[in-house]
Amino acid sequence: YSYGFANGAAFTEEVQFECASTYDEKALDSALFLSFILVGSSYYKLFSSADVELATGNFDSWQADFFNSVYQEGLSQFAFENNLTRSDLAHFNATCQAPVGPSDYAGSGVLVMQSGGKDSLLTATLLKKSSKDFVAWYVSSGDHYPKVLDTIGSKLVINQRSIDTAGLTEALRSGGKNGHVPITYIIQSFAVIQAILLGKSDIITSIAHEGEEPHGQIGDLSVTHQWSKMWSSETSFADYVSRYISPNIRIGSGLRSYSELRVAELFVTHAWAEYGHRFSSCNIANYQQGSDNSELKWCGDCPKCANSYLLFAPFLPASELKSLFNNQDLFAKQSLELTFKGLLGIGDISKPFECIGEIEELRLAYHLAQSKGGYQQLSFSVPESTFDYRQTYPAQDWAVKMLE
Repeated sequence: YSYGFANGAAFTEEVQFECASTYDEKALDSALFLSFILVGSSYYKLFSSADVELATGNFDSWQADFFNSVYQEGLSQFAFENNLTRSDLAHFNATCQAPVGPSDYAGSGVLVMQSGGKDSLLTATLLKKSSKDFVAWYVSSGDHYPKVLDTIGSKLVINQRSIDTAGLTEALRSGGKNGHVPITYIIQSFAVIQAILLGKSDIITSIAHEGEEPHGQIGDLSVTHQWSKMWSSETSFADYVSRYISPNIRIGSGLRSYSELRVAELFVTHAWAEYGHRFSSCNIANYQQGSDNSELKWCGDCPKCANSYLLFAPFLPASELKSLFNNQDLFAKQSLELTFKGLLGIGDISKPFECIGEIEELRLAYHLAQSKGGYQQLSFSVPESTFDYRQTYPAQDWAVKMLE
């Protein structure tokens, strides 16, 4: 993947895929084009502009609207943190020539995206319980990967992603901007490529009902950290794949109908015995560039750890949950007070820019934990919540049925 700017800055990223002896070249070319556009957001942000130019490839107005959503809604947090508006962000216009139509792709089989977190390990567990065969798939940006993935009972395929870190570092030194990109879309685009190269037809993600609660507004642009995890984003991505790559490739989440709190409960029920002390949702401890994430850990000091503590506390004995955090009760940590206030919507503390539960959901989790007993109270009062964590949400039927 190669990108350049008018100021002379240039970047190249490489991703290594596993390849079968034969594959559908037409589908692959279309998937590579999609991935090229999505990966580009990681470099575009450095010297962002309303104007973008493609050296190759054709796309229609539907695709242009899709790409505009990626580079505007998908970069809303980046815009917020860099004082930009929608008009400052990329605007794609359809090319004169129409794109190539979708392929008559004829794959079969399931590729399951994995991370070592609760959601993807729950998906793998439910697939195994229903005796469904699948290939587990993971993208690594370093020399390591979570060894827990070796034990989920299926073939494991690892793609190696080499980000242009030297170029990014130099660009930042030269005044380039930094910020969050729609990483879920980027990784899903790699999954589509890998599925085609292995002849698979179904790609299962592991995303619950999340991302629907914005952090703020910039004019008509909602600021959302989890934009590429939203339900509307899942359906848009799936539509793109069906329209322009192949209608025979499906991608979606089997957990989409559940709240985050319900996923935590299901994980405790079905997967805790095997993975409770081997999974992690903490990015700081495991997923910084160059980190050794062979054995997954928790830092115990970040919003992701605090969020996970809230989600699991209603369903686990305090001693069991605290054992993940060096026997600390995170509710008692003064250093996390502002973090918990942000998660629970207290005062004027902003909600953290992280993949976290909704405020009402987390308030319910806190009170359920307090009712359970064994957990210290926070130093401030938390409003009661009527959130129904067992409510179900819209999802793609085929993906939900995969986990039944």
